[in-house]
Amino acid sequence: MKALAGTQFQLPNQTSFYKGKVRDVYSIGDEILVMVASDRISAFDVVLPRAIPFKGQVLNQIAAHMLDATADVVPNWKLASPDPNVTIGKRCIPFAVEMVVRGYLTGHAWRTYSSGLRELCGVALPEGLKEHDRLPSPIITPTTKASEGHDQDISREEIIAQGIVSAEDYAVLEKYTLALYARGTEIAAKQGLILVDTKYEFGKYGSEIVLMDEIHTPDSSRYFYAEGYQERQDQGEKQKQLSKEFVREWLISEGFMGKEGQQVPAMSDEWLDQISARYIELYERVTGKTFVKQDYSNVEARIEENINKALNVL
Repeated sequence: MKALAGTQFQLPNQTSFYKGKVRDVYSIGDEILVMVASDRISAFDVVLPRAIPFKGQVLNQIAAHMLDATADVVPNWKLASPDPNVTIGKRCIPFAVEMVVRGYLTGHAWRTYSSGLRELCGVALPEGLKEHDRLPSPIITPTTKASEGHDQDISREEIIAQGIVSAEDYAVLEKYTLALYARGTEIAAKQGLILVDTKYEFGKYGSEIVLMDEIHTPDSSRYFYAEGYQERQDQGEKQKQLSKEFVREWLISEGFMGKEGQQVPAMSDEWLDQISARYIELYERVTGKTFVKQDYSNVEARIEENINKALNVL
């Protein structure tokens, strides 16, 4: 099955191009960004060697859905989504931190906790918690945004002391982050899911702080199935989840955690199909909509045509 590994367009009034881990980003003049969600997949901050069919469409369409569903909570960058793999929006000056918010002791938070530490990004964690337990209240555990390599945990105090974000702006980022997580939790609950943790990126458009990038997707979030959650916790069973964690777990089982000298394991066609199916399942569970697979026979031409049509009217 074909997948969209990347794009190389020359768009009208294009001023720059940036290839991210999973997205191709085109600057149009000084005011507009075109973000193409490819089918590349990353884990442990490493782009894996094979792309996942329909993953980009899943990410972009969930993000567009969630940006629209949270626009009354926080202003965001989206102007249009003219193609299933594309969002066009305001070109913002990004803050150099990612706002990670966690409602449960899972993933990186659990790995930190189980190592014996009781503090994460300057936030104290209570004693006596088990993996996947709900935290007393959501916590914000920011990371630096690395252009290459690994993002690094950082505390609120360090961010302000180092001048990465002003105290005034950081207070707004915290308020927006918690408000978005609350709305995301409500949306997930209606679909029988728990929004376990997620991350948000913000920037400034003029003097206004706005939400950027994708939100509440499987690349930026982790979901549990709500049904049976407490019973599984009480019995010490593994939680049933929809996220990219299953890819990380597979990589760990194959001896890869993104560390120097480690080699990414081979990915079979069957494994790619399984990952694709999991992404599609998450789309349908999170949005409540049926996923419609787009024609991939000439996907690059389709995307470029739809971008050009949208730019003509913006």
